Amino acid sequence: MPDRKIRRIEAGRDGADTLASAAAARRVSLLGYGACALASTLWGTGFYWGRLALDEMSVEHMVLYRFLFASLGIFPVVLVHHPRMKSRDWRLLLLAAAFGVPIQFLLQFQGLTFTTVSHAALMVGAMPVLLAAAAAMFAGERLNLLGWVALCASTVGAAMVVLGGSHATTGNETPTLPGDLLVILSLISALVWVLLSKKLLETYSAPVVSAYTILSGTLMLLAVNFAPALLAPSTHWLVSLPPVTHVSLRAWIALAVSGVLCTAATTLLWNWGIHHVPASRAGVFLNIEPALGSILGVELLGERLGPYAWLGGALIIGAAVVLISQGNEPEPEVILE
Repeated sequence: MPDRKIRRIEAGRDGADTLASAAAARRVSLLGYGACALASTLWGTGFYWGRLALDEMSVEHMVLYRFLFASLGIFPVVLVHHPRMKSRDWRLLLLAAAFGVPIQFLLQFQGLTFTTVSHAALMVGAMPVLLAAAAAMFAGERLNLLGWVALCASTVGAAMVVLGGSHATTGNETPTLPGDLLVILSLISALVWVLLSKKLLETYSAPVVSAYTILSGTLMLLAVNFAPALLAPSTHWLVSLPPVTHVSLRAWIALAVSGVLCTAATTLLWNWGIHHVPASRAGVFLNIEPALGSILGVELLGERLGPYAWLGGALIIGAAVVLISQGNEPEPEVILE
């Protein structure tokens, strides 16, 4: 009899431990979803803050300042982590940084100077579907029939956004085909970056890859901005250095927010969240970005989307939701926005 009582007590303790473990797992899962949702929400404001800064400086200068602030925000991670990378891994990281930072962001925000925030945000909504297509072509993942239908719907939606037209009720910003195409090219550059980063993530942690990618990309942006000035005496190029004294407080705030919150913090939030929840479910939060970005463009910048652009945006976001719910998208271990 005493043995039975002991076994019942032990069983009760095991059950309590199981319930406690399950409750802890649920809390971590909720925090993971919350981190992904917050990251996507902050990403959704990136084009808006970029547009404010672009009113006072060039694309090259704006992107440089954004990543200087992002480097300050991510630098504590570098102080904590000191990876010993092999030389070939450093080369791979530098290549990923080139596609993920200077190429992607210079193309993206150059496109923003020729289109509207609403258009650019909706085009970014195609990213989950493009990731799925890249996984099918390069990573050996398979898309089922519904996945290919979603991919085609997203393509049609992107074409409708590009050709659907919109106009601003304030200011002179209007969407153009070159601007929308530059945004699409920036997404392709981001795809290359993700595929290269996935290789690095087989060996190194997501915070390490993210931090050193941001820092390496920032150094490349410094070269893009200052190399012409150094070569000017021999080339006679007319160059302009990044402005400092004639930048308004509003622009500095926009740059700081886009760098620290929309780049450094979002990268860490997303990478933490994606390690605690299934990517197939967390990926649906990526659709907050185009939805919020287009709303900010319409509500705060006076833009107005045409009916075809709205329908195209709905197709893009709807296709991404369908694709993610089917679990066909690649694992987005690293996202840089």
